[in-house]
Amino acid sequence: MSASALSSHDGPPVDYLTNGTTIRSWLLTTDHKRIGILYMVSITFFYLIGATFAGLIRLELMTPKGDLFSSPDAYNTAFTMHGVVMIFFFLVPSIPAVLGNFLLPLMIGAKDLAFPKINLLSWYLYIIGGAMGLWIMASGGVDTGWTFYTPLSSLYSKTHVVGAACAVFVAGFSSILTGLNFLVTTHTMRAPGMTWYRIPLFVWSMYATSLIQVLGTPVLAISVVLVGLENFFGVGVFDPRLGGDPILFQHLFWFYSHPAVYIMVLPGFAVVSEVIPCFSRRPIFGYKFVALSSVAIAVFGFLVWGHHLFVSGQSMYAGAVFSILSFMVAIPSSIKVFNWTATMYKGSIRFDAPMLYCLAFIGLFMMGGVTGLMVASLAIDVHVHDTYFIISHFHYIMVGGTVSAYLGGIHFWWPKMTGRTYSEFWARLAAILDFVGFNLTFFPQYVLGYLGMPRRYFEYRPEFQVLNVLSTAGATVLAIGMVMPMVYLLLSLRGPKNAGPNPWGATGLEWHTDSPPTTFNFVEPVVVTCDPYLYSPEEAEREYEHAQHDVVA
Repeated sequence: MSASALSSHDGPPVDYLTNGTTIRSWLLTTDHKRIGILYMVSITFFYLIGATFAGLIRLELMTPKGDLFSSPDAYNTAFTMHGVVMIFFFLVPSIPAVLGNFLLPLMIGAKDLAFPKINLLSWYLYIIGGAMGLWIMASGGVDTGWTFYTPLSSLYSKTHVVGAACAVFVAGFSSILTGLNFLVTTHTMRAPGMTWYRIPLFVWSMYATSLIQVLGTPVLAISVVLVGLENFFGVGVFDPRLGGDPILFQHLFWFYSHPAVYIMVLPGFAVVSEVIPCFSRRPIFGYKFVALSSVAIAVFGFLVWGHHLFVSGQSMYAGAVFSILSFMVAIPSSIKVFNWTATMYKGSIRFDAPMLYCLAFIGLFMMGGVTGLMVASLAIDVHVHDTYFIISHFHYIMVGGTVSAYLGGIHFWWPKMTGRTYSEFWARLAAILDFVGFNLTFFPQYVLGYLGMPRRYFEYRPEFQVLNVLSTAGATVLAIGMVMPMVYLLLSLRGPKNAGPNPWGATGLEWHTDSPPTTFNFVEPVVVTCDPYLYSPEEAEREYEHAQHDVVA
């Protein structure tokens, strides 16, 4: 993509990292790039907490008898806190809050998001919600599972359910504000000439994600508010003793939480749609189909929540309808996978670290997607419901898919964010370890679940031990692969700013700025002069040379 103005300077450039170096300048910043960095640091912190709980769970499950946690209640608290932290404080905000915040204005030629102060407020709400979650952990945690199912959460649990619900409630407003900001920015701040079918696919996916955040998150918010009202004031909404219906909570929760799956995975699609064309040196195959499939996924996401209630006693006709709709979600998802594959066909592929992470995403997402079709079938879902088959399916999509894409995006745009390059050898090794470790961890759980091992159990039958030990061994490899990027990326900050504007030879508008970018991204107003992704390998090299020499198009 060419633009009318790049980054020419009359004097030494002042990038967003050096434009104010005090703690106050960071905590009061309205620069979308700095807010993205603040999110990255805080999200990494919560990821480490959630991963620690996951490690404790896997250590407990190495033996059939409970011998690490003092009681089943302590085990329940551990897996609940793992789920709450990982989903609401890592997976949901990870790519939108970090990469979306940093890149969306750059990609559409804007100087910032539409509401910079609201953007900063969203980070503070995230931190407040996270602090509330940490307080709940320090006070003994919550044991209901991350779904907060009633009547356990409203009737039987004696732990800090309302406090955990409040933490999720506050974090939900952070998500809503981020989505609102992205929607308004995409509609009103695109550079002249950037029509809807010229915006990058990353922006299309962020737009679809934002729709779900704005429309779906309030449903979760009101659900946890009703749980709080029932706990404090005895309002009979979900408690059957008071005339309530516990299944109503499941409908409300999954009406948000199934679209939330796409809040987590659609941003992964966004990253892969940018990385695959760059490292294949080919234009994206079927740009319009890939773009509109993101919107289709967002729409279908609101229509399939009932497949989580196949065994709840809902009507068999409702179950059949939700099953058919769940199969239909596979269509736009498959469009993306087939088009990425077609993009790589006969391409000049480079297997740098970002590409390896994105290839891992495709493989793991396909495995999770195929098993998703299995559990969308009524007969199979009845057999594997509430077993480790569901645990494995969920993690293949969320952890294997989303985390792989997140790390691929961090590696891809790290030179743009920091102006520095990292060790390609260690990055490739980390990507391989992640892929191997993940499959070693979660593929055995498919087998465990199909054989009948239920999830969330403190103890299990001895014949399941071998597969559980294999899963724990894989988790060790996965942990090494996850920690490695934190080491070599931080070490890269000690080196000189040697990345250059466009180290990958990419064509996106964000690569036409300095690395790291200036505070307001572009020195001159930006005018888009060509469609995205329409380059041959030779044209990509010319784009790279233009950016290197700051040539005005």
